[in-house]
Amino acid sequence: MEFNVVNNKNEVVGKINLKEDIFKTEVNQGTVWEVIKWHLASKRAGTASTKTRAEVAGSNRKIYSQKGTGRARHGDIKANIFVGGGIAHGPHPRDYYFALPKKVRRKVLKGVLTYKLNNNELIVVDDFNFEAPKTKNAIEVLKSFGLENSKVLLVLPGKLENVIKSFRNIPKVKILLAEGINSYDVLNNDKVIIFKSALEKIQERLAQWKQSMTS
Repeated sequence: MEFNVVNNKNEVVGKINLKEDIFKTEVNQGTVWEVIKWHLASKRAGTASTKTRAEVAGSNRKIYSQKGTGRARHGDIKANIFVGGGIAHGPHPRDYYFALPKKVRRKVLKGVLTYKLNNNELIVVDDFNFEAPKTKNAIEVLKSFGLENSKVLLVLPGKLENVIKSFRNIPKVKILLAEGINSYDVLNNDKVIIFKSALEKIQERLAQWKQSMTS
């Protein structure tokens, strides 16, 4: 399956072969949702913390007699219904991560790449670099694709410093290396621009994983 390769001026300069076992993958929405939930859970810091009545500073003295006052029974001033008291059932530090099979994550990645391809949201660009890091150059590239106001995921084959420094100050552009591509970032952007050599790396990695599964 052939796909056009363009330069940074959006001019067709060649073709690339897309592997059908990657770019013709169907996955159900439930599986995609599970992988996206896994990605978001992995990013959660889980550092929210509140103090219980046992941890709040204050006296343990009973504030008034148990009976005879006409008021509700209370112990110390640190009860959760009092201002400055402890928090009942509040959040505490925790790890939100949960295990998800690698084969599921890989299949969903193939599925979302297929989705982007079928919806004309995937662009394969011939490798390029800038002589110096300039945001102006990056904006010109986006304008040539009509994406200056769109959310864009840029996938690079390696650490091209001038390209990274040129694009990183643009708010709606996310930059990833080929080995870091994931389903969440692919779906979370309007367009995915992949350098040709980065796409070759991605296809090679996914193909090697399939071979290791069948061997």
